[in-house]
Amino acid sequence: MLSFLSTPFDKLAAAYDDGFTRTVLGERLRRAVWRRLDALFAPGARVLELACGTGEDALHLGRRGVRVLATDASPEMVRVAKEKAGQAGLNEVEVRQLAIEELGSLDTLPFDGALSNFGGFNCVADLPAAGRALAARLRPGAVAVLCVMGPVVPWEWVWFRGHGKAFRRLTPGGVEWRGLRVWYPSIRKLRRALAPGFRMRRVAALGALLPPPYTEAWAARHPRLIDRLDRWERRLETLPPLPWLADHYLMELERR
Repeated sequence: MLSFLSTPFDKLAAAYDDGFTRTVLGERLRRAVWRRLDALFAPGARVLELACGTGEDALHLGRRGVRVLATDASPEMVRVAKEKAGQAGLNEVEVRQLAIEELGSLDTLPFDGALSNFGGFNCVADLPAAGRALAARLRPGAVAVLCVMGPVVPWEWVWFRGHGKAFRRLTPGGVEWRGLRVWYPSIRKLRRALAPGFRMRRVAALGALLPPPYTEAWAARHPRLIDRLDRWERRLETLPPLPWLADHYLMELERR
């Protein structure tokens, strides 16, 4: 079992929902993802979730009758997600400890779809290998929905102007974060890395007009502005260049 992802995310697990899921920005960003998941995954479908965190997306799908195998490398994230699924009485949701790099060891029937929300693939060094392993576990025509942190974020340049963080995502070789290496692949790079097994169907912006989550304190003081930005971002989310300038982009891929 891979353990290099466990330490930083274990420490975040207990407070993650309060620090992101239930925040002004976190709720809007997750709701935007759910809108696409609801359109793509029908009740009864079998979906593989990678880097599930505290299980919020799995629970949302499970409540709609979607059967989810939710996986994460962090034992603490898995513990929290299992606890929430048990409390909700959702037999549709199964939670296992599994890193994305360990997909090759997952021996199951092909899934009808896959999901990785809010940066799971940013922690993967070998994207082509992960793409091959994921494709092998999906039926032809299945859709994979990947929410990935992009490299070019004007909001970040303005917010951290004058500080080293402003252009950190453009650092060659990724960025060190709590002992973990994080990469910020462009839409083009991720699409090409996964191209042997997938074709891109759609890409949308998450946090191009809306500010990134680390601006939460400011966003909470300006609810009317945030609502307005959210409405406009949802209307324009696929319009270039917004997906290329967003904190996250939401890429939908079809298994060849």
